[in-house]
Amino acid sequence: MKTLTESWISQPITLGIRPVIDGRRMGVRESLEAQTMAMAESAAELISSCIRHPDGSSLRCVIAETTIAGRAESARCDALFRRENVGLTLTVTPCWCYGDETIDNDPLRPKAIWGFNGTERPGVVYLAAALAAHNQQGLPAFGISGRDVQDADDTHIPADVEEKLLRFVRAGLVVASLRGKSYLSVGSVSMGIAGSIVDHHFFAETLGMQVQSVDMTELRRRIDCGIYDEEELALAISWAEAGFVYGEEVNPPEFQRSDSDKRRILQESLTMALCLRDMMQGNPQLAVRGFNEEATGYNAIAGGFQGQRHWTDHYPNADIAEALLNSSFDWNGPRQPILMATENDSLNAVSMLFGHYLTGKAQIFADMRTCWSPQAVFRVTGHQLAGRAAQGIIHLINSGSAALDGSGAQRDEQGLPTIKPHWQVTPEDAQRCLAQTLWCPAVHEYFRGGGFSSNFLTPGDMPFTLSRINLIKGVGPVLQLAEGWSVELPEDVHQQLDQRTNSTWPTTWFTPRLTGQEPFNDASTMMNCWGANHGVLTPGHAGADLITLAAMLRIPVCLHNLPDVQLFRPSAWSAFGMDKAGQDYRACQHYGPLYK
Repeated sequence: MKTLTESWISQPITLGIRPVIDGRRMGVRESLEAQTMAMAESAAELISSCIRHPDGSSLRCVIAETTIAGRAESARCDALFRRENVGLTLTVTPCWCYGDETIDNDPLRPKAIWGFNGTERPGVVYLAAALAAHNQQGLPAFGISGRDVQDADDTHIPADVEEKLLRFVRAGLVVASLRGKSYLSVGSVSMGIAGSIVDHHFFAETLGMQVQSVDMTELRRRIDCGIYDEEELALAISWAEAGFVYGEEVNPPEFQRSDSDKRRILQESLTMALCLRDMMQGNPQLAVRGFNEEATGYNAIAGGFQGQRHWTDHYPNADIAEALLNSSFDWNGPRQPILMATENDSLNAVSMLFGHYLTGKAQIFADMRTCWSPQAVFRVTGHQLAGRAAQGIIHLINSGSAALDGSGAQRDEQGLPTIKPHWQVTPEDAQRCLAQTLWCPAVHEYFRGGGFSSNFLTPGDMPFTLSRINLIKGVGPVLQLAEGWSVELPEDVHQQLDQRTNSTWPTTWFTPRLTGQEPFNDASTMMNCWGANHGVLTPGHAGADLITLAAMLRIPVCLHNLPDVQLFRPSAWSAFGMDKAGQDYRACQHYGPLYK
């Protein structure tokens, strides 16, 4: 079986570093060559040691072969970058240079400039001049300089510079990595959910992606005609039979299924997982079996499956398939999550894509099911919410594609529950997640064709970022996010609340970080501002990275709970007014979609 590194058709993205310099000879340029190249090399060392591609491989940095003093050297650098598939650029300098003559003019590459804050040579003066040139030409760029003045021979990268460098690169790498890939839409609109009305223009113009639309009968054909690796299916079945723990049966006796029927459903569910994965990535084993066309896949980095109701009224639901694909492991061991949105909610899929590409971690797809105020919790259970949860909790729950990593069974260095980047997940981590998950027979009133739903409870005090992309007519895409934490309730309190909705589905109790200002004065007000019925939990507090990424893609942020000091956007945004939210909307509207 090939690795995910080989699963998509594209040359690996690299970061281009442009060391720019004062071109005056007779001692000026000569005195700056070593310092300028040292800046580039120190930036490359930092970035390559800290930033990984979504598949876990390290990001390679390409430094221009010479320092850049004018248009000729800039053109030679650009030719090198095109050969090396540079997807984003960082310009560095300790000195004054000729602004417009040395900037990166590529309109699609995210770009930043780091100007050394020293007194001997005015690197921050170049930074200001170069950003002015970018803004005058309509090429937004990020400006980076240290808060404190450094000595000319000080080669360390200050903490504030490091933070912005890494934030820019994480977000810019996502932008470059999306370009030219596909979203696989299997089926059509699920139960009238707006996110499953897949907007091809949004994917093409905002993300640089294509949409591959495939009817669900293609999945049925692959299952019925045996268009999958039979040996791998046998491995998946033996793995599931050895490791799956089954949960409660809530269906009335007349709708309960026999053991043989449950085994048939398990086999079909695992076959669905194989076929959906192969449709996204391709599988050379299919060519060996004579299915050459099917072996190529659709070059999809995310997908969605309609399921309800045209499939699930007759066939087993896709909960096993979706949950396992989205997890950081399967029968082959630890691996990169394969992002698959339940109910073909393409906008939640994009939110999963953003979160995963920024962190390398599995994402938790969930319904924004219920907000419990402290008064309602006390009325029903007699329990008084306290601490971070004192102003309410949100019940995040969905039968479908929540990654099993959400069980919190992985452990960090201190032995605390965590969700690791997939390249750190061990076979023991995977086994613990599987053991912590129950598979409950699907509720018949929802899924007449049967199936199994995953069931776990996320431990408390884990940091998360809840996010969602929405489409607004007349505005376009907008991003909303809320940083917060999972909440651990007493077992009896959880059971009382969980039984009121669906106790066979996975649960994360979530509370946002409150700011004292609406809508983040309590959980209920925040939830009332949420723009859809679904959201994505990204492990960790990734809100600042998401906001930087949104600015690169010209997606305004309509809801967040971060302090202004954490907002890092292109310098041009400051020319669109003094209010941060208004700046963002006006700048995104002015520049328009990146690929339009």
